[in-house]
Amino acid sequence: MSEPTTDPWGQPLPQHPHHPPQMAVPAPEPRPKRARPSRWVWPAVLVLGLLAGIVGGAGGAALWERYAPDDWRDDTSSSVTGLSGSTTVSQAPIDPDDASVANVAQALLPSTVQIIAEYAGEDDGATGSGFVFDTEGHIVTNNHVVASAAKDKGPVYVVDTAGHKEKATIVGRSSVYDIAVLDVPGAKDLKPASLGAAAALRIGEPVVAFGSPLGLSATVTSGIVSALNRPVTTGESADDLSYINAVQTDAAINPGNSGGPLVNLLGQVVGVNSAIATAGGTTQGEAGNIGVGFAIPIEQVKITAEQLLTTGKASYPIIGAKVQTGTDDPAGDGAEVISVDDGTPAAKAGLAKGDIVTAVDGQRITDGIGLIVAIRTHQPGETVEFTVNSAGRTKKVSVKLAGVSDPAS
Repeated sequence: MSEPTTDPWGQPLPQHPHHPPQMAVPAPEPRPKRARPSRWVWPAVLVLGLLAGIVGGAGGAALWERYAPDDWRDDTSSSVTGLSGSTTVSQAPIDPDDASVANVAQALLPSTVQIIAEYAGEDDGATGSGFVFDTEGHIVTNNHVVASAAKDKGPVYVVDTAGHKEKATIVGRSSVYDIAVLDVPGAKDLKPASLGAAAALRIGEPVVAFGSPLGLSATVTSGIVSALNRPVTTGESADDLSYINAVQTDAAINPGNSGGPLVNLLGQVVGVNSAIATAGGTTQGEAGNIGVGFAIPIEQVKITAEQLLTTGKASYPIIGAKVQTGTDDPAGDGAEVISVDDGTPAAKAGLAKGDIVTAVDGQRITDGIGLIVAIRTHQPGETVEFTVNSAGRTKKVSVKLAGVSDPAS
């Protein structure tokens, strides 16, 4: 079986009839991104300094408590004020008795936008999707939708479902989590989406995907949750690798959907569509949906977005070790530590070369990518428990996660 790849979400089609005449038809993104579940073929060794985790610190921990899944369906408050002073909406817009794809589409389309990011080397730039994150009108999308425009200082535009096109500024980006936040000063009356909880999802539960696949704005597709906590990574090099503890769905996701919301039948955003798997190696513009799509859980998105809104920067935890992630990775047996830097959290915890990490806080780890993704459910400053097979003996060690700045910040 060929290695799965991630499409860059940028293939254009002819102009949608509802778009205003001045809107350019977006071209593909400059580089394809690759989605690899943890047991698929990898480069021999991934060196990141290592073990990324979710952003946040104390603020992130507070946000996690605020959005705890136990309260997601019965939340009586209509909004939550974030660290930046922005307000996010959490109350479900749809009553359970009225749950349907049609009602979800009606509720969420006004909160969904198309994004056009121009950069050198392309006539029209990249296209993707996004959604209104808060009552201040900030837009959340994928970093890879706007990364090239950010590097080339090219303009970024947001087009709402009515066809109104406004210039946006990039508030902040996280390449580690593949999240970007935009501000649209000229936009008016943007409707914030209701934010739910991916942790409350069940396998087989219906979900709805929104976005602008193949340049077709305001497109709605539906499917189910195919899997939860799926370790997936995207990117072609250590500079643009993103790890996702993903929600897997069979809802049709195609080039141009990237950054759009994945929504439950109560009308709450539970993830950000970010990657697809395709059969066979593909080049830009050739990849398409085969029923295997991946979304970043909304819990991670909330914390990353709030940190970007607060400081313009994101951070992620490290333990200061390298793990085996290539074809020699003993999939199913755990994550093999291949080196530990002196003075790091890993060294202080007693981890050593040759150790095999088999669980994090009781969650089974099958390989190196699974370990990295498991760490991403935590924040810098947290202490996690590793179960380790060291020279044939099983032990438990506590590791306090350090933090570093996201390279895109």
